[in-house]
Amino acid sequence: MTRTASTNPRFSVLLSAASAHVAKDDAGTINEPPSASFGSLSLPWQALAASLDSETSAALVDYVHGRRKLTKDVANRIADCVMRWALKHGATHYAHWFHPLTQIPAEKHDAFLARGIQASHVPMEQLPGSLLLQNEPDASSFPSGGLRSTHEARGYTAWDPTSPLFIRADGGCRTLCIPAAYVSWKGHALDFKTPLLRALDALSREVSAFVNTVTSSNACTSVTATLGCEQEYFVIDKGFAALRPDIAATGRTLLGAPSHRGQQLEDHYFGQIPSRVLAFISDVERELFRLGVPVKTRHNEVAPAQFETAPVFEEINVACDHNTLTMDVLRRVAERHGLACLLHEKPFAGINGSGKHNNWSLATNHGENLLDPGAAPHDNLRFLAILAAVMHAMNTHNDVIRSSIASSGNEHRLGANEAPPAIMSIYLGSALDVVVQGIAEGTVRSVEQLGELEITAKLAVKRELTDRNRTTPFAFTGNKFEFRAVGSSASCAWPMTLLNAAMADSCKALRARIEKKAGSRDKAVLEVVREVFKETRRVCFEGNNYAHEWREEAARRGLSNHTTTPAALAVMADRAKMGFLAELNILTGDEIHARHEVFLEKYVKEIEIEATCLLELSAGYVAPAAQAQIERTGAALAGVRQAGLHSKNLTEELEALLARYGALAEATADLQRVRASVGHDAHGMADKLRAAMATVRREADALEALVADDLWPLPKYREMLLCGV
Repeated sequence: MTRTASTNPRFSVLLSAASAHVAKDDAGTINEPPSASFGSLSLPWQALAASLDSETSAALVDYVHGRRKLTKDVANRIADCVMRWALKHGATHYAHWFHPLTQIPAEKHDAFLARGIQASHVPMEQLPGSLLLQNEPDASSFPSGGLRSTHEARGYTAWDPTSPLFIRADGGCRTLCIPAAYVSWKGHALDFKTPLLRALDALSREVSAFVNTVTSSNACTSVTATLGCEQEYFVIDKGFAALRPDIAATGRTLLGAPSHRGQQLEDHYFGQIPSRVLAFISDVERELFRLGVPVKTRHNEVAPAQFETAPVFEEINVACDHNTLTMDVLRRVAERHGLACLLHEKPFAGINGSGKHNNWSLATNHGENLLDPGAAPHDNLRFLAILAAVMHAMNTHNDVIRSSIASSGNEHRLGANEAPPAIMSIYLGSALDVVVQGIAEGTVRSVEQLGELEITAKLAVKRELTDRNRTTPFAFTGNKFEFRAVGSSASCAWPMTLLNAAMADSCKALRARIEKKAGSRDKAVLEVVREVFKETRRVCFEGNNYAHEWREEAARRGLSNHTTTPAALAVMADRAKMGFLAELNILTGDEIHARHEVFLEKYVKEIEIEATCLLELSAGYVAPAAQAQIERTGAALAGVRQAGLHSKNLTEELEALLARYGALAEATADLQRVRASVGHDAHGMADKLRAAMATVRREADALEALVADDLWPLPKYREMLLCGV
């Protein structure tokens, strides 16, 4: 049947979105300060310890710091306290919350309900210490990369007490979630958290030793990595998302003509947040506050319908868990508001995509920020040594760090105008770069202190030492580094695992070099710093990372530019480059190989899903709409010369689409035949399928401009991005 304005579901969604609830005023809003409810549904180990008797509390503190195991009796007392807290807040079930090598966390719910030990078997609530400490979810259906056979189903989750317990409220149900590591029966890491925890142990050990070597003291007993994750995302009306099979299946649009108005006016960034979206974000923040997630910032991003939220810095393990929670809350709360939250790196072509800037720093057990240069960085030997270690890590493990952000979604974003390229380099800023170059050349150049920038006679702003570079993947931003290349849908845990591992390895290597030097400690440290600044000059770049000249220069410097996921992941098969992970007891060779297999397989499956979805869209949506337009035009304007021309254009476009459809169908069939040998054919598959998908999209988008609006079945870019939010 020919679609009309009254039957096209797009128009119903447009009307619904236009009349969607928005806040009329602030009379009914909740003006409670965040601190009033902050952490009410979260139980960090410090609060848990404070609620226990002194003996049990001391045992928990020792357990958290790895000084002793918990006895059965102590574990039972801790678990009982946890259960009573959860019951008080309405929880009926508990679940170990863990992060298998998939996009989303996993959880298996068990009721607190148990049968009493009395003869009457009176029902009661119970959480034994053994079930708090570990559980046994079925491991057979999670990605493992060959670490265990399908029939080997046993896996263990182990409570991670350093990350707060929390209560997830969803659909009227409340569940106690127990953050956990996840390993196989043989002890292999099957998740993102386990390697991260191991990397943080290695980081603390090696950086502490390095700091003590540099400062000639034993004052530093531990080092903690801190992280703040800026989360970007898109919000569209839920009805539009429901009418787009590509968004449902892949998280992004596989076709769609550009909107007449996109981001070219540059008026969305930091603009007033639309009322409907602000109501949604406020609900998100309230839920995150209760969960103990310290969200701080909200604003419009560059693209229409794109937004960002960012938290205060936290210890890195907690920050990674909280970012995963943030993504979960964004999705769930959006549903309640009749919206869809899109976390894909590139949901819409032609406008900015979304990233997750990872702001990373290091703190000693005394609370000192090791990346704070102070007022005179040229004279701050400890800072210069830590900076040298960071530069050594980026230089030595450049390809490894690039592999940490490799995904099919991030391929669409890296190198575009909103994200750094695939070349991993460091931006120090002009002031610090002068210091580094001077030391490398054997001179000391002080940093010029910048005064206030006078705007008027009454207005002035304090200038930072250096400007910011939005095109670089790894930028020094005053007292931290901002890893800007991480994709918006990714888990922070994997890139942070490899970054912290690289830093631990570099501190270990530089400490050994310092200890081999003759002379005073300061002289030895400065000599190694000078050497490293010279050796790592190739990874420093202060200019425009988007420029073609930089790609040429980077190639001359020997820096890789892996623009596809298979190429970036290839380093994981290089034992020489990945061996430091085993040396630091972070991942064994088998665990590294397994991750390589899992990530490649995931990439191939995602491309296959996109290709098969695009085939359905082309044959089931676009082609019928074009055919209906041809029939309508021919019937309405029969005999008119212009009608013949218009029909001819449509017919040619439709024929071109069907020809491209055939090529894509053939390439997809080829992939499905060889998917068993994914590692062997990944590069060829990526190039062939991506190229075929691009040609299908071009023809489909051309047809969208020629087909009458009431005949086009899919929500258009202008509707999704500009209407209803």
